[in-house]
Amino acid sequence: MPLPRPSDPTGPPSGAPRSDARRSRLTGLAGSVTLAAGGAAAGALPVGGDFVPGPGWAASGLAAAYFGLVLLVAGWILLGLAVRGPRPPRPRELLTTLALWAAPLLVAPPLFSRDVYSYLAQGAMVDARLDVYAYGPSRLGGPLLAEVAPLWRDTPAPYGPVFLALASAVTGHGPDGPSAAEIAGGALGMRSVALGGVALMTCCLLRLARHCGTDPSAALWLGALNPLVLLHLVGGAHNDAVMIGLLCAGLAAALGGRHLTGTVLITLAALVKAPAALGLLAVVALRARGPGGPPESPRTLRAQWASPVRLVRRGRRVRRGLEVRQALGARSVLGVRRSPQVPPVPRARWTASVVAVAAAVGATTAVTTALTGTGYGWLHALSTPASLGNWALTASLGRLSSAVLTAAGDGPAVLARHAVPAWQLLGLAACAAVIALVWRRHHLLRPVHAVGLGLLAVALLGPAIRPWYVLWGLFLIAAAGPGRALRRLSTGASAVLALTVPPSGFAPGGPQLALAAAGGLLAAAVLWGVHRPALPPARRPLRSTA
Repeated sequence: MPLPRPSDPTGPPSGAPRSDARRSRLTGLAGSVTLAAGGAAAGALPVGGDFVPGPGWAASGLAAAYFGLVLLVAGWILLGLAVRGPRPPRPRELLTTLALWAAPLLVAPPLFSRDVYSYLAQGAMVDARLDVYAYGPSRLGGPLLAEVAPLWRDTPAPYGPVFLALASAVTGHGPDGPSAAEIAGGALGMRSVALGGVALMTCCLLRLARHCGTDPSAALWLGALNPLVLLHLVGGAHNDAVMIGLLCAGLAAALGGRHLTGTVLITLAALVKAPAALGLLAVVALRARGPGGPPESPRTLRAQWASPVRLVRRGRRVRRGLEVRQALGARSVLGVRRSPQVPPVPRARWTASVVAVAAAVGATTAVTTALTGTGYGWLHALSTPASLGNWALTASLGRLSSAVLTAAGDGPAVLARHAVPAWQLLGLAACAAVIALVWRRHHLLRPVHAVGLGLLAVALLGPAIRPWYVLWGLFLIAAAGPGRALRRLSTGASAVLALTVPPSGFAPGGPQLALAAAGGLLAAAVLWGVHRPALPPARRPLRSTA
C-alpha cells in the first residue's frame, strides 16, 4: 500500500485562495467605508449646505479619503490575483463584493466631481422651459447656480434628450428654488439613476462575456469591480453609467439576434452621450452576417490555435521571423488570426443592413425627441468646446506646441492660438483611422471587442478626457476577454487614474497634495503590515557549504 504523499510545508493550504479573496474583500470594504467617511468632509459638498467643514475637518477628511482610496485600489488588485488563482471566486461572490464595496459610497456626498450639480441645473432648466442647448446654468440663476463649477456655468448641455429627461424627473423644488435639503436629495436621486446604470452594466456584462467565451469572473473583476466604476459612476453619479448600461444591453440584444431591439437601445445610449453611437456599427455587421453569424466562436478559434501558440511559447528556441509565422499562421496586427472560413458578405446585404439600422435610428430619435420636448438642439451641442485646461493628449500637445511657437518669436507666435484646435483635429483624424482599422477586421475581433477598442480610441484621442471616460471602452474589452498585456495595462491604468482626482473634484494645491500623499503612504504601510505575512515566502538560491 503506497504511503500518502506528505504535503508541501512551503505551499499554501487548500483554503488559502478563498481566504485571499475574503481578505481582499475586507480590504476593499475598509477602504470604501473610510473613503465615504473622509468624503463627508472633503467631498464635493453643497456650498449652501448646513455643514461647512472647517480647515481642520477638510484636511483630515482629505487624508482619510486617500487612505481609503489606496485600500480600495489595493483590495481590487489583490482580488484580481485571487481571480487568476487556482480557486477563483465565483461570479456570485464577486457580485456580493461589488454590493459591499458600493454600499458605503451610496450615502456619501458626491465625490471626485461637481458634475451632479450641473445635471440638476440642466434638469431644472428643462422644467423651466429654458433652452439647455443654447444657454448654460447661469441663465437659470438661483441656488443651484452656486453649486455648479464656474467652468460650466455658461456652457450649454452636451447631453442628449434621454438624459435630460431623467435629470428633469429627478429635479424637483418649490417656486423659490431648491433648498439645501432638496439639492442634497437631488444629488442622491442622480446617484440612484447612475446606480441603475451600473446594475444594467453589470447584468449585461455577464451576458456579453458568455457570448464572447470569456471567464465571467475575470470580466466582472476588470469591468464591474473596477475602481473607476465605484469612484466615478457610483461615487460621482456620472451619466456615463446610463450610457454604458444601455450600450451593453443593446449589444447583448444584437448578439442574441434581436437587431431591432439592439438598435433602439444603442440609439437611446447615444441620446445620453454621443460616443455610444459607435455601437451601431456592431449591429450593422451582425445584421449583415445573418441569423447564423460567423461559423466560429472565439472559444473555437482559441482552441484551434492553442497548439501552435504553445509550441512557440514552450518549445525549443524558434528563431523570430519566418519560422514563428509558420508556427502561428497568418495573424493580424491586433493579434487575432484571419479566418479563411468566414465567407464574404454580399454588398447587397451590407446595404440592406445599413438602411434598416439607419431607419430604426431615425425613428427612435424622432420619437424620443418628441416625447422629451427638448428639440433637436442637441445636434448643435455636439460641438460644445472642451475646456482648454483639460489633460487630454491632444490638448496637452497643443499647449506644448503653443508654448514653443510663442517662444520662437513674433512670426511663429501668430500660429500659437491655433495649436490646440489643430492638435484636436489631428486627434479626431487619428481616432477615425483607428476605428476604420478595427472595423476593417471586425469579423476577426468580434463586435464587442471592436466597439471597445473604438470607444477607447475616442476617449484617449478625443478633445477632452476624464478618468471615467476610459470605461467606455474598457468595460466592453473586459467582456471580450483582453489578452495578458492589455489586461495588465488596463489594470495599471485604472489604478493610477483612480488616484488622480481629489474627492472635491477641484485641482489640488501643494498642501492638499501633501495630505493626500500622507494618507496614501499610511495606507500602504498598513497594507504591508497586514498582507505581508500572507505572501508566499521568497525563494532564495541554495548556497553550497563546501
